[in-house]
Amino acid sequence: MRMTAKVNDKVKVHYKGTLSNGEIFDSSEGRNPLEFIVGTGQVIPGFDKGVEGMAVNESKTISIPSNEAYGEVREDLIQEVPKSNLPEEIKPEVGMQLVSNTPDGQQIPLIVKEVNDESITVDANHPLAGKDLTFEVTLVGIS
Repeated sequence: MRMTAKVNDKVKVHYKGTLSNGEIFDSSEGRNPLEFIVGTGQVIPGFDKGVEGMAVNESKTISIPSNEAYGEVREDLIQEVPKSNLPEEIKPEVGMQLVSNTPDGQQIPLIVKEVNDESITVDANHPLAGKDLTFEVTLVGIS
């Protein structure tokens, strides 16, 4: 009987993630396989569902719409910040990554989207928000 991955199984997978234009955004190539427990929210929902039912050494392509990946782009996570709020040593440039500290000590990664004379626009959305993702996945172990 073939063993297949089910909820609460610890699995190891090799994967390659691509965007709809074919650009590779992440891959386990040359690294250890990704290890996670199926169905527990350790990976994006579409990836979790896609691995369920796979057998060891099975490969498949999983297409994940943005709402089952990193969600849609949220406009409320894009905001303008006065340059006077930035630490003096930071010289913001478009594409630069910054980190904002919340009052409770959490760190939120931000990407600089726009730089003006008096302010910058930052985006706290996940860089893959709003994007449909495709993964080539090979299940290499179940425990």
